[in-house]
Amino acid sequence: MVGLKGGTRPPWVGLGAAVWVQIAAGNGYNFPLYSHSLKSVLGYNQHQLTMLGVANDIGESMGILPGLACNKFPPWVILLIGAFACFLGYGVLWLALSRTVLSLPYWLLWVALCMATNSSAWFTTAVLVTNMRNFPLSRGTVAGIIKGYAGLSAAVYTQIYSVLLQNSSAKLLLFLALGIPTLCLVMMYFVRPCTPASGDDSSEQSHFLFIQAASIVLGIYVLTTTILDDVLSLNTPVSYTFLVVMVLLLMAPLAIPIKMTFYPSNHSKSAILSQPVGPTKSSDRENSNVDVMEPLLKPSSSAANLGSFHESDGMTEVDMLLAEGEGAIRKKRRPRRGDDFKFTEALIKADFWLLFLVSFVGVGSGITVLNNLAQIGIAQYMNDTKILLSLFSFCSFAGRLGGGVVSEYFVRLKAIPRTLWITIAQVIMVMTYILFASALDGTLYAATSLLGICYGIQVAIIIPTVSELFGLKHFGIISNFMALGNPIGAYLFSGLLAGYLYDNEAAKQHSATCLGPSCFRLTFLLLAGVCCVGSVLSIVLTWRIKPVYQMLYAGGSFRLPQSSNHYGTK
Repeated sequence: MVGLKGGTRPPWVGLGAAVWVQIAAGNGYNFPLYSHSLKSVLGYNQHQLTMLGVANDIGESMGILPGLACNKFPPWVILLIGAFACFLGYGVLWLALSRTVLSLPYWLLWVALCMATNSSAWFTTAVLVTNMRNFPLSRGTVAGIIKGYAGLSAAVYTQIYSVLLQNSSAKLLLFLALGIPTLCLVMMYFVRPCTPASGDDSSEQSHFLFIQAASIVLGIYVLTTTILDDVLSLNTPVSYTFLVVMVLLLMAPLAIPIKMTFYPSNHSKSAILSQPVGPTKSSDRENSNVDVMEPLLKPSSSAANLGSFHESDGMTEVDMLLAEGEGAIRKKRRPRRGDDFKFTEALIKADFWLLFLVSFVGVGSGITVLNNLAQIGIAQYMNDTKILLSLFSFCSFAGRLGGGVVSEYFVRLKAIPRTLWITIAQVIMVMTYILFASALDGTLYAATSLLGICYGIQVAIIIPTVSELFGLKHFGIISNFMALGNPIGAYLFSGLLAGYLYDNEAAKQHSATCLGPSCFRLTFLLLAGVCCVGSVLSIVLTWRIKPVYQMLYAGGSFRLPQSSNHYGTK
């Protein structure tokens, strides 16, 4: 039996801790900060480097094991596994880049990077699944906040890289190997299942608005200070002051549980659900793929003239059909969209694969640009690409936060499927890739910003969409399977396409470094064509699932399906 072991403590403590864990989970976004050093120090070509970028994305998105584990183990176990993977993976990369150990084979670094960024999947699964279950009626908002802070992590790390680590890639890898595990060990106690928020607390909306406002202030602050530090070359005391203020802004979400502790609201209510939250004998039968016959009449009923089927297993198939026709027994249906699906049940649904393909196209193509962002900047004669990374990070954050808020507003107002916003984002991405390909003066920043926003919107919206179509019970594994579109896209678009075309252009220039718009032009045009296909698939998906949202959000408020429960942890 799975129980709620969080007691009656408010879920805001876990959401505040999730902010810090998500910053840690964004460690995979750091690849552009040390990729050029890997290339120069270890002597790799662009194809080898892009294949390391694929390892970065495979590790970050391989969440099948965390998805399975989140229903069997408490969140602290998931975080502990992630911390160990982070320490081991980044530790090996540091040994290679610092030349502490010489001649480490390429395959070992590939595996190490995959393991290092796989920590992100464990961290994200722990906080996302726990908080989605702690706030079941505000899924879009919660997903937007959590993934928004993950999007900001690249800008946060860029600030740390510039100020604290003095632009040293080796120091950055050492910081990732030691600092992230330490942070997650501290946060393990606070990330835990709590009594689910019922939505009856009148202050709940204001708390969400406070966290969103705090994250926006943080994003603007980090982007501004990064630009100022790069343009003005600020002295050390000022830079460290900026860093301290950034840490304080990261702590802002913790103000809510502190306020609730000292000033508890008299009107605050927490609904403790009376439904069983784990598999029972009855629920095991209901969730089975095998059609189950459930008796509606007791043996003493007058309708039991069909035989005492409760006491005898000797009913023939004809007797069962007659009993079903008389209404004495009922054939249990398979889950419908909006119910709790098992992973195997979701796999045979067309909506599942449409959403997967949409994610593969949109997120996979976006991560291709992120992995090659340093080389894209250098190809356009920009030697310092930190501002590009910070800009992408901030705009990705804005897209994640805005995607969650806007989709939540319109889904409650008009029951508009969230995937409509994915369609709009992919249409804009088509134009953005064409803008990248043009390589016109002054367009690189604009194209990077637009891509970051569209990328963030899709990352934030796919998560609540999965929970609404397939339920929360097996949300961890289903959402992590969706994330596999990320590394598959990165392998096809980045490893096989962008890296190959880049090296060809570099060979024409008789150099290891390609310069000029031709380095990535064909890649961007092909990505634009792929996103055209993704836009069409997204339109089809939106049309198909519109009845689901009309059912779930009839009357402007979310209605939990009959089969949905809220789940804690063993």
